[in-house]
Amino acid sequence: MGVLLAPLLLIPALLGLAKAENPPLEFEVTYTAGVHPGPVTARVYVMLGPSPSLGIGEPRLGPNWFNPQPFFAVDAKNWKPGEPLKVGSSPLSTGFPGSLNDINAGKYVAQAVIRLNTDTHSLGDGEGNAYSPVLTTTLDPAVGGTIKLEVDKVVPKKPFPSTDRVKLVEIDSPMLSAYLKRPVKHRAAVVLPEGDLTAKRAALYIIPGFGGDHRMALRIAGSTRASYAKDLIRVVLDPDCGTGHHVFADSAMNGPRGKALVEELIPHIEKMFPVIAEPSARLLNGHSSGGWSSLWLQVTYPNFFGGTWSTSPDPVDFRDFQRINLYRTGENMFKDAKGERRPLARRGNTPLVWYEDFSRMEDVIGDGGQLRSFEAVFSPIGPDGQALRAWDRKTGLIDTAVTKAWEAYDIRLVLEKDWATLGPKLKGKLHVYTGDLDTFYLEGAVMLLKESLTKLGSDASVEIYPGKDHGSILDAALNARLDSEMKATVEARK
Repeated sequence: MGVLLAPLLLIPALLGLAKAENPPLEFEVTYTAGVHPGPVTARVYVMLGPSPSLGIGEPRLGPNWFNPQPFFAVDAKNWKPGEPLKVGSSPLSTGFPGSLNDINAGKYVAQAVIRLNTDTHSLGDGEGNAYSPVLTTTLDPAVGGTIKLEVDKVVPKKPFPSTDRVKLVEIDSPMLSAYLKRPVKHRAAVVLPEGDLTAKRAALYIIPGFGGDHRMALRIAGSTRASYAKDLIRVVLDPDCGTGHHVFADSAMNGPRGKALVEELIPHIEKMFPVIAEPSARLLNGHSSGGWSSLWLQVTYPNFFGGTWSTSPDPVDFRDFQRINLYRTGENMFKDAKGERRPLARRGNTPLVWYEDFSRMEDVIGDGGQLRSFEAVFSPIGPDGQALRAWDRKTGLIDTAVTKAWEAYDIRLVLEKDWATLGPKLKGKLHVYTGDLDTFYLEGAVMLLKESLTKLGSDASVEIYPGKDHGSILDAALNARLDSEMKATVEARK
């Protein structure tokens, strides 16, 4: 019996040895000298997509917030052309929704991206970033293997097709360049009204939401969805930056964005175009992150701008930061008081995205995500040169020592603290509109702002529309209302 047992005892050991000999599943990324002639220090991604038979676009254009495909990242330092970089198997790699070893076996399309442009949040389609061709491959952690991706393409500079009515504005910013210690430019697009292009007119400064930029002017010029203020000179600003959306707020991480706007870019526009250079002729408008930006600029520079129309703004009261009280001790970003996970986005009343999942996805992205964009604006800079984290990325626990510093950007709180000074300057200038079914749960903060302004005796127009969400709020009726109110404001200055 002992003689027969010995070979049987060896079988599990031999099976384990065979398993251990399987190569790990990993991606090996290289780049050509044509992408960059020397070493680079950058974040490198491998983005996956489903089988190309499903008709999905290139993986580099992800991740999709509502249906993100798996992707992986690693920070490369002094990485040289032709030198292999391991992504996925390296202990320094990170991935969403988990590690490469946890991926479901099957056929995928894969694409590598190198983030070389630090002045845009965009990854695979950001100007100056580099990427590989799409590769169709089979991935199976049980089998392992190395998949090689060579980055040999650079996203070119996107030409701006100016017309007789839509003009690109691009100038250096001495203020931002000095602060950030690299060349930084202002970008905007001016949409001139039909008719006499030389007539002096008031200007509406429009701030796109997260992911948008000045190129939206090309759509706005012929849009029926955003048809208000067609008789004004509309200026579409560019809020895009490497940390996400800088919201035109001066911050430690992003620099003096608001100050540079009012002291550099707007004076330049008023010299180059037939814009009336008076506070009452400078109006503001924005949606989502742009809605927060436009409201912030009006409150911060009450004598410089003549009114704001802000729709579905990002949280304007941090006691309801998408249903989270950032000031309450023990508050958790991932779970509510009942221990149930917190939703971040919904369709109707059905949650679609959860805070914890979104936070983990953004940590793989690195700089440039929506939540980290808030930290880049509102948080002080830590010893590592990065914005302090407002919540623990593993547990979700909010660090109220950090969010205490966010009070400086809490619009409701700023208004309450400085109302004696701000109140008279903001008379007739505040207009805020959102839906009570906002996709990102932004209506709660707007309700708190409305309550606060009512107590302060403000004449602000703050309204919550029943049944409207983040996308449906700007319907034909609200378009007509914004147009009417903006025209009335311009007429009142005459």
